[in-house]
Amino acid sequence: MVVLPTSDLQRDIKWYAEYTGFIKRFANDGYAGLYRDGMEIHLQWHADTVDDPVNGGSVVKFFVDSLDEVFKEFLERGTVKQSALRRNTPWGTHEFGFFDLNKNALFFVQDLDP
Repeated sequence: MVVLPTSDLQRDIKWYAEYTGFIKRFANDGYAGLYRDGMEIHLQWHADTVDDPVNGGSVVKFFVDSLDEVFKEFLERGTVKQSALRRNTPWGTHEFGFFDLNKNALFFVQDLDP
């Protein structure tokens, strides 16, 4: 499980549901938990001020058994383009990634050397 910053909690709950399939499991004032296929993302609101910055820039990697099914789904959702898919990387993976609305990078990865 990972906690990502958000500047607009309700907007991002909707975005994650539509573009990633992560569905709200719970939400309260400033904090939400999202769930999909045994994976969790938590979102924590920040005011995006000097004392409470959003910043973004977090990097999350979700390891999956079969990347093709996940990639096809995200392609159909319009989350990624075909060019996002990287096969047979030098570090032994198939993977794709994208940014959320707060500039956090999310990658889905299939390890080729289990």
